[in-house]
Amino acid sequence: MKNNRTSSGSKKKSSRKSSRNGRRPWFWRLFLRVAVIGLVLLAGWMVYLDAVITDRFEGRRFEVPSRVFARPLELYDGAGISSGALERELELAGFRKGDGNKPGSYRRNGGHFLISTRGFRFPDGDEPRRRLSLNIYGDRIQDFSVRAGDPAAIVRLEPAQIGGIYPAHKEDRILVQLDQVPALLPATLMAVEDRNFYDHVGIAPLSIARAMLANIRAGEVVQGGSTLTQQLVKNFFLTRKQTLVRKGNEALMSILLELHYDKGDILETYLNEVYLGQAGTRSINGFGLASQFYFGESLRDLGVHQIALLVGMVKGPSYYNPRRHPERATARRNLVISEMEEAGLIEPVRAAQARGRPLGVSERPSYSENRYPAYIDLVRRHLARDYREEDLRSEGLRIFTTLNPAIQYAAEFAVSNTLPRLASGETRKALEAALVVTAKDSGEVLALVGGRDPQFAGFNRALDASRPIGSLVKPFVYLSALSRPDRYTLITPLQDKSFVLEFDDGQRWQPKNYDEKERGEIPLHTALSHSYNLPTVRLGLDVGVDVVRETLQAFGVTSPISPYPSMLLGAVSMNPVTVAQMYQGLATSGFNTPLRTIREVTDAGGEPLSRYSLEVDQVADPAAVHLVQYAMQETMREGTGKSAYYTVPDELALAGKTGTTDDGRDSWFAGFSGDLLAVAWVGRDDNGPTSLTGASGALPVWSRFMAQIPQHGFSPVMPDGVNYHWVDSERQALTDEYCDNARLVPFIAGSEPTREVSCSGALQRRIQGWFEGLFR
Repeated sequence: MKNNRTSSGSKKKSSRKSSRNGRRPWFWRLFLRVAVIGLVLLAGWMVYLDAVITDRFEGRRFEVPSRVFARPLELYDGAGISSGALERELELAGFRKGDGNKPGSYRRNGGHFLISTRGFRFPDGDEPRRRLSLNIYGDRIQDFSVRAGDPAAIVRLEPAQIGGIYPAHKEDRILVQLDQVPALLPATLMAVEDRNFYDHVGIAPLSIARAMLANIRAGEVVQGGSTLTQQLVKNFFLTRKQTLVRKGNEALMSILLELHYDKGDILETYLNEVYLGQAGTRSINGFGLASQFYFGESLRDLGVHQIALLVGMVKGPSYYNPRRHPERATARRNLVISEMEEAGLIEPVRAAQARGRPLGVSERPSYSENRYPAYIDLVRRHLARDYREEDLRSEGLRIFTTLNPAIQYAAEFAVSNTLPRLASGETRKALEAALVVTAKDSGEVLALVGGRDPQFAGFNRALDASRPIGSLVKPFVYLSALSRPDRYTLITPLQDKSFVLEFDDGQRWQPKNYDEKERGEIPLHTALSHSYNLPTVRLGLDVGVDVVRETLQAFGVTSPISPYPSMLLGAVSMNPVTVAQMYQGLATSGFNTPLRTIREVTDAGGEPLSRYSLEVDQVADPAAVHLVQYAMQETMREGTGKSAYYTVPDELALAGKTGTTDDGRDSWFAGFSGDLLAVAWVGRDDNGPTSLTGASGALPVWSRFMAQIPQHGFSPVMPDGVNYHWVDSERQALTDEYCDNARLVPFIAGSEPTREVSCSGALQRRIQGWFEGLFR
């Protein structure tokens, strides 16, 4: 029985063993099938990931920014420019001081310049390299000659690049090339983030293992094991979610990226892609923009302590934000400096000096290298009429603007230098300003200042500060009247007497003059040149508020205008650019010329896409506008604008108008010479009182600007149908008895005085008597 049981047990064991052996082939077959399927799927997935990588890297890796250029400086005999302005413009365009023989260099000796140009491809053709010689006397170019290259009467310098249009998908960056970056930056980056960057194949298993061990020991994440390649893949292709699938994709894509592209290409892409902060809704990507955003400097100009801070922020831009958490940022920066010292990148003495430096972060963030952010803002708004935002951000367009760097410099200086002198105490700190400058005849915007700090890319008051314009509306009230020569002329008597308007709802309105005085009967031209309110309102009511509103709209005002009598005294809000548009028609004798900031746009290869030519539309009778111009010149000679001649030369003929709102909340001045039109605004962002008038606030800013620019005086061309006649400046009497006070006044044909009296004899006797007295 025992043997039988043993035999039976042996059979059972043999049976179980046989059963297990029978199952193993099936298991291995299943395992192999799953493995094969897995490998096929993995291979397919890697093919997909490979296609994603190559498509992005070999296609448009980044949205290439549009480049924005100033107008090219034209040099020729007789061109108006000062020596200082020419040198500033050369430096702005990237010219360096030298012997003047190497392309892109210049030599200055007093007013003598020797310039070697680099050549440039303009939309209308190539400008070759040339070597120029010129002298500047009295702010005019003389002795202009071309020493090398093809001779030319006019030479255009390479225009200065004044900015770019960078944002894409709410990302902002300034693209940099690896050879343009300070060598210390990538070396520090690798010392801190990836010491074996040039040795690994995209992933570093040993680094990952060390990081895991350090994190386990610390009980928290204290060290990362990702390579720079993995970080780039995560930022460039993937999300920030910490999942196994994402980490697996990151590793695979890192290996594929290293297989396709060299280390320099990967490093350069990383430098432009890495996330380094937030500016509102936009992210700050890349070290190029981060340098501007945190320090207001170009990347190439950063010191050791600044490079260390940027590299340190890679670990956590929000956590180490130097503006919000300066203590954390300082500690992190000093740790990076120690690692730079340990890696032999800097000497111990230099490291100690860097650790002792303050963070060096600018008080206000700078969002890009746009030199003139307010002007670029206007350019972008004009471009939006014809181009999609995504094209502006990504297609590498070349945008040639109308900005004149010399005039922009003068405008910025006028604002920053004058504003602190206008008030004291809290008002002085709160004062803001805007200044818009255009070419009088073409409507090209030559300069634009959006605030007291022209470099700050913040609130643009020239475009977005819509404020009541006060007495700047008055020339259009008078133009509406003078367009009816059968009823109004410059010597039509107006009543400067108070009155009360009662409305249907029982409300009352009683306008007053600024000085609260009344002068009785005065001529129309005096009422305008001295900006009296009472006669202006009486005239506007007589003409009709709707008529005045139509005049404003004809001159380019597109915003709604309420048809209330208070509109006649400027109770209508506009921004300085709109005011400039409106006054452009007055400066050009009634021809509305739309303001433009862009001359031409080309694609990245230089092929023309758009050309913005001069557009002109006659919106008013030139004869009536001529009469208004006469009164605006009188404003500058003897009216509310006469203090301008404390600053500008006496011989520079000007025309202009002051504007003031209640309590001096808004101070305005708009005026023009023979070449330029400028509009200045001074006020507070909180709309608080300033006690400034148009003459004491905006006019000093305007005058200081005008005094810096070589230009011609305003000499209006008398249109057909206008005749000048002698009138008495006080009594409007046309008799020889009052010729001592006589002046020549323009009249539209048919509206002139019926009685002709020549004052030439009396004036001749006055001049003769003056000479006799002088030499007696």
